Amino acid sequence: MFFIFRTNFFMKENKYYTHLTFFIPFAYVFALGLFFSEESQHTQVLHRDQTDETKGWMQLIILIYHMTGASQVLPIYMHVRVLVTAYLFLSGYGHFTYFWHTGDYGLYRLWHSRMRHFPIYWRSHGNWIRRLLEVLFRMNLLVLVLCLSMNRPYQFYYFVPLVSFWYAVNYVTMAIIPQVTSSSAEANPLQYLYMVLKFVVLFSIVTVLYMSEVFFEKIFVTRPWKALFVTTDDSIKEWWFRWKIDRYSVASGMLFAFAYYLLRQYRIIDDNNHSNLFSRGLSLTATLVSIIGLGIYATFAFLCRNKPECNEIHPYISFVPILSFIVLRNISGLLRTRYSTFFAWFGKISLELFIAQYHIWLAADTHGVLVLVPSYPVLNVIITSFIFVCIAHEVHHITRILVKYAIPSDWRYLVRNVVIFFLILVPIGFHDGMF
Repeated sequence: MFFIFRTNFFMKENKYYTHLTFFIPFAYVFALGLFFSEESQHTQVLHRDQTDETKGWMQLIILIYHMTGASQVLPIYMHVRVLVTAYLFLSGYGHFTYFWHTGDYGLYRLWHSRMRHFPIYWRSHGNWIRRLLEVLFRMNLLVLVLCLSMNRPYQFYYFVPLVSFWYAVNYVTMAIIPQVTSSSAEANPLQYLYMVLKFVVLFSIVTVLYMSEVFFEKIFVTRPWKALFVTTDDSIKEWWFRWKIDRYSVASGMLFAFAYYLLRQYRIIDDNNHSNLFSRGLSLTATLVSIIGLGIYATFAFLCRNKPECNEIHPYISFVPILSFIVLRNISGLLRTRYSTFFAWFGKISLELFIAQYHIWLAADTHGVLVLVPSYPVLNVIITSFIFVCIAHEVHHITRILVKYAIPSDWRYLVRNVVIFFLILVPIGFHDGMF
């Protein structure tokens, strides 16, 4: 099914944007999402059900945006840019939260452990190492298979390289000395300062890379990882564009997670129950400020004149609508503890949906759409969407099964699998000029 877009057996057609073709499915999807809602067992800000829900409705909007060719409408384009930024923001938030609370940077400790103590070490710290590899495996399995079978560069599926890269940055930031965790910071409050300094260094490095495109290219076109960041014409321009437009997104998510922990730690907010986060007066003020924040970005999206200019400004103000939405979504205990099961279901398979759309839903390298039922556009969308979503769900399910075998709990089998992976990868790398 992934080879549909390369065969002439099925018809393809160009995208034709109208306001109706974009906003009617938009309204229909949100009506369904609001209909299927229920009470969550969690009460914390950005709990798992809520983040799955948020990723779900954002992904559905992005799919409608790609299907209808709405990128030609600048205000819609800029709002979708916020959705991509928000996904990276939530990724940074979630991974930072895990690292902060577990406090087990397995690879660093492994370096300082003796091999004769390795089995003991693995039993106590192996879960963290396995999770590190599991996350990368889940992110990249489908893309790796598609790159090899379809002869596509890794950058063709730009979002997966983006989230994988920033996940690695998140890990390095937390694992590098001095290592700071929630438990160590509670024991020694001075460590909060160390964490702040890490953020200063992280934002500074990102800014320096942005200010010098030549320096950026020298880093990312270095072998052997050059093949991960260039397109088929050996250009790094696509990676440069994708990286710079969301360069602060993950770091902002990490910083928000850190600030949120401090607010909880010092009892400034209490989200362990179904009550509002703040007092009545403060809640009304925060709500008003958040609505204004959303209005400011919407005004910017409608007033900016061209994409290059808007894209340059976007990284500096994208946090405004994201934080505004988080406040509006969580300030009320009633809203915070309810979520849409419909959107959350799609949120769980959001990455597979993003990748699979290139080969099942869309055609001609995303410039057109697949046609299974000619002359009946609505029926065609319904059928192709059903096939597309079912395949994405099954790929997600298969990946969850395969990860248990690819990343086993026994370290000996894990090392064996890693060795086999590199034995397969190295010849392919030589063939493609990686080394």
